[in-house]
Amino acid sequence: MFVTTKTLLDTAQKNKFAVGAFNVNDMEIVQGIVGAAMELRAPVILQISKGAREYANPLYLKKLIEAAEEESGLPIAMHLDHGPSVELCKQAVDEGYTSVMFDGSHEDFETNMKLTREVVDYAHSKGVSVEAELGQLVGSQFDEGEEGGKSGEGLYTDPDQAREFVEKTGCDSLAVAIGSSHGAFKFKGEPKIDLERLQKIRDSISIPIVLHAASSVLEEYVEMCNKYGGKIEGSKGFPEDTIARAIQIGVQKVNIDTDLRLGMTAGIRKVLFETPAEFDPRKYLGAGRDMIKEVVMHKIKLLGSDNKSQLYS
Repeated sequence: MFVTTKTLLDTAQKNKFAVGAFNVNDMEIVQGIVGAAMELRAPVILQISKGAREYANPLYLKKLIEAAEEESGLPIAMHLDHGPSVELCKQAVDEGYTSVMFDGSHEDFETNMKLTREVVDYAHSKGVSVEAELGQLVGSQFDEGEEGGKSGEGLYTDPDQAREFVEKTGCDSLAVAIGSSHGAFKFKGEPKIDLERLQKIRDSISIPIVLHAASSVLEEYVEMCNKYGGKIEGSKGFPEDTIARAIQIGVQKVNIDTDLRLGMTAGIRKVLFETPAEFDPRKYLGAGRDMIKEVVMHKIKLLGSDNKSQLYS
């Protein structure tokens, strides 16, 4: 069944777990994610970025997610990830998304609040929930790729501003910046995640909190990519023990994209390396899909959302 992220995350907050929000770009990714969720009876958020819409056509992605919902019967939210404009958020609402994220994080505080409020008013009038963002993450923004839209310096979320922001915008969940970074190269040295700041934010607001850029860049998939012809050097992700602690403090939505890309690429590379004569896309894309499922099952267990679908019946 299709539900809003507000429904998913409010229940997660009451039951002290987090819901995985997985970015989708094509059929194999959707099938891999939902296959894992079906096996583990987990609610999921399938999110579509601006870049994914441009790559795959919004209509195709919507139909794939509708097929996943029909097959699985699981509680699924169809979510716009990192909507960079009010107009795109409104368009996604009109297209039938159950949730949208407006990313005004690179606007000044007052402008971010004003634009977020505009999205909230429109989305709520249609029964759609809204995620907002306060603070700035380092790395590529709006899924424009590693060369586009980069923020060189992050800006941590201020707990006092978070309280005012939530009160004045009426958003349903808030993405916060506590030191994470987009992409596979999140940290040059040891990861510095400000869990003390997260606790202060949790104490200042009551709505669900979202952790962006939370792929852990699992080493086995990086090694597998490199073993079969890749060249990924110096990658470092969000530590999984820190993710677990963040959930204990009070994070209810965890965004995961890079780990899916690495898993799928590892599976495809392995097939093409071991069988260079292979040219049937079903063989190598199928292997990529299997790896997506493996990654997502691991993440669902980490977030504690396995066997939680019955909470939404």
